[in-house]
Amino acid sequence: MLEADYVIVGAGTAGCVLANRLSADPACQVLVIEAGPEDNSPWIRIPAGVAKLFMHPRLTWAYETEPEAQLGGRTLYWPRGKVVGGTSSINGMTYVRGQAEDYDAWAELAGAQWSFAALLPYFRRLEDHPLGPSRWHGSGGPVRVARETDDAD
Repeated sequence: MLEADYVIVGAGTAGCVLANRLSADPACQVLVIEAGPEDNSPWIRIPAGVAKLFMHPRLTWAYETEPEAQLGGRTLYWPRGKVVGGTSSINGMTYVRGQAEDYDAWAELAGAQWSFAALLPYFRRLEDHPLGPSRWHGSGGPVRVARETDDAD
């Protein structure tokens, strides 16, 4: 029987970063549960693989949205990764933080702590950007960010 102080469901970027932070305390036992396989598909390792991964039955959940009035009642395919690395493993190696305006709109609804300015320090702590720390990007964090011209090993 396994015992753990923390159980994290999902080995996507957020789950893995959280597990890493919690397990930094040697007194903590952390268990990560992932429904999908390891991220060793060759299609995950190349940006063009996104075309093969988009509807992959073993590596995505193949979700669809609810019918959208703005789309005439149609649904949209909403792929989410079912693999170690989560959706980050199936998105063609693209890192996107999100628009500042989106976070600021959430802040209007949920409080100032959700504004882009309030979250930017956390984004910076998360990143390991190849150009080093700046006003917008961090260095030394657990998520390595690479530019398309960088060798991402």
